[in-house]
Formats: sequence, structure tokens, C-alpha cells
Amino acid sequence: MSLADRWRAARPPVAGLHLDSAACSRQSYTAMAAAAQHARHEAEVGGYVAAEAAAPVLDAGRAAFAALTGMAAAEVVFTTGSRHALDLLLSRWPAGRTLACLPGEYGPNLALIAAHGFRRRMLPADGTGRVMLEEAAAALAADRPDLVHLTPVSSHRGLVHPLADLVGVCAEAGVPLVIDAAQALGQIDCAVGADVVYSSSRKWLAGPRGVGALAVRPELAGLLVPGPEAGDENVAAQVGFSAALGEYLAAGPAAVRARLAEVGSLSRQALAGLAGWRVVEPVDEPSAITTLAPTDGADPVAVRSALIAEHRIVATAAGVERAPLELTGPVLRISPHVDTTETDLAAFAEALVAVTAAD
Repeated sequence: MSLADRWRAARPPVAGLHLDSAACSRQSYTAMAAAAQHARHEAEVGGYVAAEAAAPVLDAGRAAFAALTGMAAAEVVFTTGSRHALDLLLSRWPAGRTLACLPGEYGPNLALIAAHGFRRRMLPADGTGRVMLEEAAAALAADRPDLVHLTPVSSHRGLVHPLADLVGVCAEAGVPLVIDAAQALGQIDCAVGADVVYSSSRKWLAGPRGVGALAVRPELAGLLVPGPEAGDENVAAQVGFSAALGEYLAAGPAAVRARLAEVGSLSRQALAGLAGWRVVEPVDEPSAITTLAPTDGADPVAVRSALIAEHRIVATAAGVERAPLELTGPVLRISPHVDTTETDLAAFAEALVAVTAAD
């Protein structure tokens, strides 16, 4: 059985066509059952006793997250998602308050960066928005910030930055590198030596909503004391996330990443030249995210709503708030997972043509 067939068989049948994994993937029977079993155990013995019993499962989940992010010696804590992780990190960052990032940085991240009093500095990027490594190295050497924050795969388009190379650039400059891996983890190799990595569970790893993780190297681990786990927490979601991480590792990270890149390429080929839309990413970009920019006045928000209502196809309409320093208008985004077929993509293309014509 192929990876795609195994992935599909592990989940309930989809009600329509799900092309929105960059927002929220479909959970497996195993992940849902693990969370439900823990919730039942809480009802049987009480939440705190059940949490103690779940400790080995949660330890395994943290170890899996550490393995996927290359943070084996790091401190890993569960959070309620990516935003919580960044908020936690920035609220406890030491005295320095200068942060370098790219123009395509995720809008909500920019808001948190400003709220915590960080002075923002732009890293050099080329015409596609991809980081320019030599220029970035020169900029960091000339005027070193207190940290670099990178979103290796963006929310508003499937552009993949050279993460491993930037790790080397930052190490040479002596600047800590913080990675928002919400879109990257599961799609690209994130075990490349960053200082901090955080992510949500619900995207490419196909865990439940409302949980994520933050990994910090030992030199910075003091930022997590006391950690977020000291407060009230959804242990059932953490258990479900741990199960999803185990499934992802069992499927083979390299195989999943390769299949996602293949699905992304197939998507761009299926949508190239579609009337009224322009495919943003190069056909061979190693990401399953495909972004469609309207060329003839179509409204991505209205199109998304019509796709759901009329064709039961789920996609994302991304507004300029996703990347306010880079996006000039809203876009439509699809993000199929490994089980998406060429027939599915053809069905989406046909539906998009119909919806666009009626818009």
C-alpha cells in the first residue's frame, strides 16, 4: 500500500475535497482515539491523576518533536499553538530588543514582535521574497541584531527558504535563530541546528487544534522557567498531538516530505494557465502550498466561500494581513496533503473555473 493510500485509510472519509492542510489537516483515527481515551480517563480518575498516567506518552511526544526539529538536547514544552509559543518566548527574552526578519514575515508574528517592544530590522530578500544569504551575512556582520526570526515556509505562499544555510549564516554572526515552523515542520527538514523552533500541531503533522510545542537549546532554556505547562492545559490534545507525531515518524519524514513536494508540483501543473489566476510558486518549489493570485478581479474570499458551498472544496483565502509588508492583495491558497490525487486536483481546477466565471 502506498503512502497516500495508508494516509487516506488512517482517516475518516473526507466530506468533499480537503485542500487546506496549511490551515488544518485531517486527524487520524489513532490521534482522535488517543485524545478521547485520555478525556475518558480524566472522567474516571480525575484530570491530575490522568495527567500523571499520561506522562510517558507526553514524554514520547516531546522526544518526537525534538527529533523532528533537531533539538535532541533541547528543552521542549507543549503550548497552545504557535502564537502562544512566540508570545512566551518574546516575553522572556533577555535585554536585547532588536529582531531581524524577512519582509514576508507572518502578520500576527509582526504584531507580537511589536507588542513586546522589539525593534524590527529587515533581512535582504530577492524579488520572490526569498532570503539572500550573502547579503544577509553582510547585514548581520555589519549591525548584529539580538535575534533572527524566520518563517521558513510562509502562510501566504509556498516559498521555501534555505533554512540550513541561514542557520550557518546566523551561527557565523553569533546571532540566535528562532524558527516559526508552523508551515515548515512536516513539509521540509527542520532538523538543521536552529536555536529555537516552535510549531503548531494542526497543520502538516495532522494533530488536533489548540496545541503546539516549543523547543529551546540548553543555552536559552532559562526562558522557559516556569514553563507554560505550569498552568491549566488540555492534556487530551497533547496526547493526540503525541500520537500524531508518532504516526508521522512511522510514515517516514523523508517520504512524507518528498510526497508533499510532488503533490505541490502536480498542483501547479494542474492550475498553470487557468483563466483569471496566476500560480505564484515555481512548479518545482519543494512545498505542497500553491498560491493563486487573481489576475482579473476575482475575490478570493468570495471564491473560497463558493467553493465550499457549491462544491464542498475547502481552500484558504489569504488577506494582506497574512504578510502586510509583502502582500499587495488577497490570494487563494490550496495545500493538499499526501493523499491528494491528480483527479482531485483536476476537480478543483474545474470547480475554480466555474466559480470564477460566476463571481
